[in-house]
Amino acid sequence: MNAHDRNLPGSTADLAVLHYGDGEFVVLKQGRYVLCAVSGVKIPLEALRYWSAPLQEAYASPAESLTRWQETYR
Repeated sequence: MNAHDRNLPGSTADLAVLHYGDGEFVVLKQGRYVLCAVSGVKIPLEALRYWSAPLQEAYASPAESLTRWQETYR
């Protein structure tokens, strides 16, 4: 991969890998964003507010978080 590949559609060069804990997360692989587990939307790390520690997933908003909760626990 070279510098020009970073902007290609579908490129994961800036995809971060995180470990989600209760109230905090740890960056395992540096990147600029994570993907919402429900919608697939890119979430910039500085905007990440919603995740599930048990499922190790990130969510773009409370709506996606609720959707996953309903799928998992109902």
